[in-house]
Amino acid sequence: MTKAAVPLLIVLGVAIGLSTHTVVNCGDEDEPDICSAVIGFSPFRGSLIAFAYEGRGRIALRHGDHRRAIADFNEAIHLNPNRASLYRDRALAYQQNGEAELAIVDYDEAIALDPKLAAPYHKRGLALAAKGDLDRAILSYSTAVRLDPSDAQARLDRGLAFLARNQADDARADFEAALALPPGEDSRTHDAARAKLAELSNAEPTRASTPRR
Repeated sequence: MTKAAVPLLIVLGVAIGLSTHTVVNCGDEDEPDICSAVIGFSPFRGSLIAFAYEGRGRIALRHGDHRRAIADFNEAIHLNPNRASLYRDRALAYQQNGEAELAIVDYDEAIALDPKLAAPYHKRGLALAAKGDLDRAILSYSTAVRLDPSDAQARLDRGLAFLARNQADDARADFEAALALPPGEDSRTHDAARAKLAELSNAEPTRASTPRR
């Protein structure tokens, strides 16, 4: 698709009554020019155009262009500050850009707007753990596990946080629970849980043979 054809596509969409669908879903395709054309098309203002910024931001995020993604999510949030997914997406962009503190702030906002979704609690736990705040990370993981007990990755990540705090029994329970759940998209979660259980098992005889003083 040529850049010259994109504005024509948008105008045609308006003419046949598909303009709203084009705006809301422009980020589903890997065509940022469509989102850009929507953003530049004057009839779309206010909160509706936030979908186009969101879509272009998600495309940038998929391609690892975190700064561009953050800039677009900033615009979307300015236009539609009550949409939880915008804060989740910007938090992920901050997180992948190594800005854990800003990510945590956005996850907090996303959770305040939509407290029943497990994923932001899990992602916030990862950001907190990256900062070394294991107590809050475990609390955040625990809420994610409560809201979605089938998430093996959340169990694994909470187990890693417990292990970092030398709570071996709690860590073992989470690794075993992760193995008992479906692994998700691939086997890496189960592989990691098995590896950590093996480490714990190998460490036990060493602790048992250490003489008391």
